[in-house]
This record gives sequence, structure tokens and C-alpha cells, in this order.
Amino acid sequence: MQALQGIKVLELGQLIAGPFAGKTLADFGADVIKVEPPGVGDPLRKWRMLRDGTSVWWEVQSRNKRSVALDLRTPEGQDATRALLKEADVVIENFKPGTMEAWGLGWDALHQLNPRLIMLRISGYGQTGPYREKPGFGVLGEAMGGLRHLTGEPGRVPVRCGISIGDSLSAMHGALGVMLALYHRDARGGQGQVIDVALYESVFNMMESLVPEYDAFGAVRERSGSALPGIAPTNAYRCSDGGYALIAGNGDSIFKRLMAAIGRPDLEHDPALAQNDGRVARVAEIDAAIEAWTLPRTLQEVLEVLDAAKVPAGKVYTVEDIVNDPQYIAREMIVDQKTADGSHIKVPGIVPKLSATPGRIHHPAPLLGEHTQSVSEMTGWPARAETEADHV
Repeated sequence: MQALQGIKVLELGQLIAGPFAGKTLADFGADVIKVEPPGVGDPLRKWRMLRDGTSVWWEVQSRNKRSVALDLRTPEGQDATRALLKEADVVIENFKPGTMEAWGLGWDALHQLNPRLIMLRISGYGQTGPYREKPGFGVLGEAMGGLRHLTGEPGRVPVRCGISIGDSLSAMHGALGVMLALYHRDARGGQGQVIDVALYESVFNMMESLVPEYDAFGAVRERSGSALPGIAPTNAYRCSDGGYALIAGNGDSIFKRLMAAIGRPDLEHDPALAQNDGRVARVAEIDAAIEAWTLPRTLQEVLEVLDAAKVPAGKVYTVEDIVNDPQYIAREMIVDQKTADGSHIKVPGIVPKLSATPGRIHHPAPLLGEHTQSVSEMTGWPARAETEADHV
């Protein structure tokens, strides 16, 4: 038995934020029916690198889901969606605010149709406020949430972190909201409710002490490259082979072990460096001492010494490092997944890991409309859409 077995989810969203939330629920047993436009499907099917015409990203994002082809812009598609929602526990959408209402599928209508329904709504700026109708993508949410300003090297142009982190953070906040709403409904005797997630707020929620530092001191945190401002020492240090050792020696006892390992007893026993605030005041001196030790050594030599000294240290992983790493493999974080056409591909494993009700991969990402007929027969609405599965 999985944690969400028996929970029925209708996923109406596209691309990243809504579908990532759906994928998270599906990994733990929820029956997620993904509604896609007939003929073209979710645009993610054609994003980034394609194999045999389909994005390999799709295989991760849509595993464990069923696909139904419906045109939500038509009365027939809207009627079919209502039939599905009568029996659903959760509906996920990440359209521009007002879109669902224009289709007759807004919250008021759906709550009247199914009072137990939980509605997850993910948008750029939320369902209220002066920006609600502005189109918003993850890159804008990351910028407005404060992350983009802090990402990059000092004095250089702010950069993106390399992935669509704003969308993924919103999906995780959304999945958490669904679980809270399910608990309220099922354990506390409540009804369904709306979960309103904004991309920029999901990023902003992760911004640590950014606001109180500004309020208390007028401090505007700036880009700091590989260092962790206000916490020392934590940085990336060059090695003789061109690699970088990531060393986090910011714990008080860890700092002493680090200084002993690099042969700096003067810094190890300096009372002014016993706590973080004292080390921050002399961070340039400490960083210089550490890099003077790492520069003549290879990355592997540095890591072996620091591992023996029980100092947190590591390297910057490439994807090649990841798929061959014994820790990833031991914890089943790289798994072989079968695709709908019978081929195989390596994909990330399940997170988080539950001891009694673990997540698992039940079936591959579906063909477009693969389950339209079976779902229509189950719910009683006529399936008119031609599906990709018809041509396989």
C-alpha cells in the first residue's frame, strides 16, 4: 500500500510547475490523470533533447500518470472534465488566472460540483493582487523572489541557476499544500479548498534572512560567487589539477579540525576565531590559508585528507559523476525506467524515501491520449479525440 493510494488527481497543467506537482503525488500512489490537448499534447513532449520524437524529460515528468486527450476550450472537453472532477480528490492547474473561470471550471463552479475537491492553482503572481493577470514564468519568479540578484559572481551580471528552480519550488510547495488540505479534509472532517501558489512567493519563501537583515541593518545582500556570506569558512578552493574543493568548515569544532588538517595551529587555537562572527571578520585571511594548502594538491588528495579529518568537503558533480556515483546507486537514485515504446532510459529515483509506504514507478510516461478510451468508459463521457496511441 502506498501513501496516496486511492487518491484521484486530475492534472490540467502543462510544462513544469503543475506537472511536477502531479508527478510527486503519482510517485507515491495517487492516480493522476493528465489532460492534454489532442494532437499536440503537453509542450514538454518537445522540450530540450528528443529521442524518437519525444523529450526524454517527458519520461521523468509524466511517469506514473495516465493521459487523456481533451480540448478544454470546447464545451465537449469542459463537460468531460466536469465528469472526471465529480469523482476526483485533487485538480491541478497552472494556467494564467482567469483561464479556468473562462472555461466554466473556476473554483466556485467546481466546489459546487464536488465539495470535497481540492484545487491546486499555480501561477506567476498568484490569484490576487495587481500582478495576477500578468504572464509569469519561472525565470521571472526567480528574479522577483530575490534569487536572481544573489546568483553569480560579484560585480557581474546576475545569472540563472541552470534549471527552472522557480517552477520546481512552486510544485513542491503545491504538493505540500495538497497534503495539508487532504489532512484537513480527511482527518479533521473539513471540505475541499483552494491552494494558491505563486512562483515568486515559492522562491521568496527560501530566501532565509534576506528581509530581516534589510529591515534591521539596511543590508542588501549581493552576489558572492561560491562563498556563503556571513558564514565562514565555506567556499570553493582551487586544486593543482584544476578542480575545486568545496569545503564547509563553518562549524566551531569543524573549523578547528580543518585548521589542524591544513597545518595551521595558529588559526586553530586563535580565540578570536572560535565562533562564526569572529571568523567572518577575518574570512579573507582564512580563505587564503585554506587555498594555500589546496593549491599544491589534487582534488582527490584534498578530499582524502579532509574526509579523514571529518571535515565536510566534496567536489562539483557533473551528470557523469552522478550516474556513476556509488552513493546515488546504493540509494536507488539512478533507476532504469522502461518507456512506452519498450526502450529503457535512466531517470532519477524517488524522493523522499518513506520506510513503510515508499514511492515507486508503476508505469512509464504515457503516449498522448493513451488512456482516453478507458477513462471515458469508466466515467461515462464519450471519447471523441483521436489519440497518439491509435497510431502505435
